[in-house]
Amino acid sequence: MSARSGLYKSPDQLRAMVRPGLVTAAALDAVRDAIQVGVSTLELDAIAEKVIRDSGGIPNFQLEPGYRHTLCTSINDAVVHGVPSELRIAAGDIVSIDCGAAVDGWNGDAAFSLVVPDPARPELVARREALNTATERSLWAGIAALATASVVNDIGAAVEASIEGSGEYGIIEDFAGHGIGRSMHEDPEVYNFRVRGGSPKVKPGLAVAIEPMITLGSIETHELADGWTQVTDDGSDAAHWEHSVAVHADGLWVLTAEDGGAAGLAPFGVVPVPIRAL
Repeated sequence: MSARSGLYKSPDQLRAMVRPGLVTAAALDAVRDAIQVGVSTLELDAIAEKVIRDSGGIPNFQLEPGYRHTLCTSINDAVVHGVPSELRIAAGDIVSIDCGAAVDGWNGDAAFSLVVPDPARPELVARREALNTATERSLWAGIAALATASVVNDIGAAVEASIEGSGEYGIIEDFAGHGIGRSMHEDPEVYNFRVRGGSPKVKPGLAVAIEPMITLGSIETHELADGWTQVTDDGSDAAHWEHSVAVHADGLWVLTAEDGGAAGLAPFGVVPVPIRAL
């Protein structure tokens, strides 16, 4: 769902998005540290909610009509929108965690995937690790593209080129990144593949959530009976990574990374620049 609002934010508005981005990052860090064999996704959800509320924020996923959780927890063939439950994480699982926080009316949104170690199944783990690495790399390629992009569709071209360079993977087309600001989902749509035709300009004030989702097989998905979880039609594994990013007069800044994206962007020769106070 996309909400229309001003496509480009002022410097002060972008600075207001730094805090929710950092709170989102902190919640995801706490969840990452807690993932282990035997923990339930509902337990992970409680950890994330505590971090967000203790930081003065609101889990913005709970603001979505009909959704009452802080996280989306998608495992193995679940691509996105997995609902936290009593399901317990098993060795070898590829676990995707999506989270968002609202602070003072502004939003952050980010996601990561992680492969749980399983010494008994090294080949399975290796396949899932390669998938995960390809997805994360494509996210940073898309973010780095913002440093030189003319239009938003240049992001998707960079994401797809990165994935093609990593191997034979399926790029999910039914779900895309999005603008972010006062609402978690705003215009514009940010595709993860090459798209012809016009799209908004990349210029100071643009704030977007870039989120590639790729699979080891089919790009076709269907919704489970819970009304949320999207799984691959062929049962193939999926990975999902996301960051919220701001473009400003001096450069770009990854709002949902504590270092502004410095580590992830370094291989691309891009240096993030903090948003100056005016």
